[in-house]
Amino acid sequence: MSNTKPKIGFIGLGIMGTPMVNHLIAAGYTVFTYTRSKVPAAFNSASATLCKNNQDVAQHADIIFLMVPDTPNVEAVLFGENGVAAGLSKGKIVVDMSSISPIATKEFAQKIRALGCEYLDAPVSGGEVGAKNATLSIMVGGEDATFATVKPLFELMGKNITHVGAVGDGQTAKVANQIIVALNIEAVAEALLFAAKAGADPAKVRLALMGGFASSKILEVHGERMINRTFDPGFRIELHQKDLNLALSSAKALGVSLPNTATAQELFNSCAAHGGKAWDHSAMVRALEKLANFEIGQKP
Repeated sequence: MSNTKPKIGFIGLGIMGTPMVNHLIAAGYTVFTYTRSKVPAAFNSASATLCKNNQDVAQHADIIFLMVPDTPNVEAVLFGENGVAAGLSKGKIVVDMSSISPIATKEFAQKIRALGCEYLDAPVSGGEVGAKNATLSIMVGGEDATFATVKPLFELMGKNITHVGAVGDGQTAKVANQIIVALNIEAVAEALLFAAKAGADPAKVRLALMGGFASSKILEVHGERMINRTFDPGFRIELHQKDLNLALSSAKALGVSLPNTATAQELFNSCAAHGGKAWDHSAMVRALEKLANFEIGQKP
């Protein structure tokens, strides 16, 4: 690549990808993009080039970002028919910002490097709000020099940007993040359900807890969702299930027991069984409410 401003490729214009690429466009970068689904209305298409496939994006861009749902999607985008790999030339950089398997990430990186290119895994935390406000936490795995090259672009999309280590370590950090988030949602749901069933106003209990050691972003944002019954995503339960599957399968391979992660996954599974795979992950509370035969907001 030359020292001029790099041309950007961005694949995946979903809830997260659309605002993220819009920040890059707003900063004046030339962007080439492709999405299998309909281009969303929120996408700043007037300032970007829509390509015919993933290979076309890679041929035009110097740095290619991916933001797609799961490991098989990343593999298809990179190595499927008309994939990114077919459009790469030496010196280009692939940056996967999806949340996928750390093991598969290392395999994908090895194949991309064999083409004379570099690879970063850079999953994010912060949800739709973080993507829109460019306040995402970004956890990056890869070579120091590659990270330094891409960091100015990460800074247009996020605030807390950490180079965790080698390729795959970003994905490992994201899996750890999703364990903490799931268990915090479960804790907040139990606490507010307990308070409501005991006859206290859960909204006032939440406010009281916000000033103490139990305060957290989950209590602030998702506790309010549980009380107000606003379960539109956000972050879909089915995506959090995917992340916890990665945690549990990796833990099995490592010989590590994650008992409470397994419990949180079973609660998500219960929500999905009741038609809630597309609910926001704060709706885990509904599984606990089924067990209690009581909903937050009811009078005991």
